[in-house]
Amino acid sequence: MNPEQEKQLNPTICRRMLIVHLIEALPRPNNPALEEATGWPRRTVQDIIAKGLPGHGTRVEFVQQGVRNNDGYYVLKDWGSFDRQWVREQLPAICRVLGVSSPVPE
Repeated sequence: MNPEQEKQLNPTICRRMLIVHLIEALPRPNNPALEEATGWPRRTVQDIIAKGLPGHGTRVEFVQQGVRNNDGYYVLKDWGSFDRQWVREQLPAICRVLGVSSPVPE
């Protein structure tokens, strides 16, 4: 992707694509793991999963483990309108747009 194309990437959509990628790539991804990988607050991560992803047909389920409501992890059931291969290929550009400097599993 050239720099001009990268400038046209929508940060809101990039956040959603990154979260979907991380849910698939991280082992047992939960809120703390997603917060650590992105550097974003808990509420941002939760809002993306609960409100942002369903509008793209992306299906994420929470697997409950333990007694507390937040004991568990997310499982990606469907990428929806996002193209998995494109997201993987453009991951460096997506991270640059979002200012995410931490290593992101591919």
